[in-house]
Amino acid sequence: MTTPTPVLDTIVDINAASIEHTQLSPRELMLARIAAMVAVDAPPASYLANARPSVGSGLTQQDVQDVMIAVAPLVGTAKVVSAGGNLLRALDMAITVAEDDATA
Repeated sequence: MTTPTPVLDTIVDINAASIEHTQLSPRELMLARIAAMVAVDAPPASYLANARPSVGSGLTQQDVQDVMIAVAPLVGTAKVVSAGGNLLRALDMAITVAEDDATA
């Protein structure tokens, strides 16, 4: 049966399989994901999609900054700066959604 959201469904399935098959703690998993997102220059939507699990795992702003500092020598400063901008855009998206929900 075809679903109306096949791409989103696939992403959900991939994430569920990743969580099921790792022995990392939720915090360690989110640290690894943030490092990977920085490395691949992930778009703001990727950071937004991982925001709730990141907060839920106990990650802090300092943790995210530490990851960005740790990967900078490997991925380059341009990707770290881009990640910072994408994180800010993701935060802006989250605030906009929250404001829209509050006024609805």
